[in-house]
Amino acid sequence: MTGVEHIGIAVKKLSDSIPLFEKLLNTPCYKTESVASEGVHTAFFKTGATKIELLEASKEESPIAKFIDKKGEGIHHIAFEVADIEAEMKRLTAEGFVLLNDIPKQGADNKRVCFLHPKGTNGVLIELCQEIQ
Repeated sequence: MTGVEHIGIAVKKLSDSIPLFEKLLNTPCYKTESVASEGVHTAFFKTGATKIELLEASKEESPIAKFIDKKGEGIHHIAFEVADIEAEMKRLTAEGFVLLNDIPKQGADNKRVCFLHPKGTNGVLIELCQEIQ
């Protein structure tokens, strides 16, 4: 892993949260997009070498909607940049971690992604990200 790529924060409404984070971070939101397969709308902010990703559910049965129903708004996951996502998935599986997807899937911000089950990571949802070339 080459470092923290972003921190994902679950929010109820991007329309309320984007202006809040623009003021908080003193930087504009540089990108919004939807990831239909995950049922989520996203907004990104650059903070130094790391990004903040706000996540709003786009459908009631999405993982973000379930997270907010259970825990409320707040930190949802930490994403780490990797050079070779397949190799890292293989390494982590060999180390005993449980992956939530067997093959990388298309994520937001031009990334291939894979998540690790939080039961094996002290309750923290970990995302692996690799830039799509």
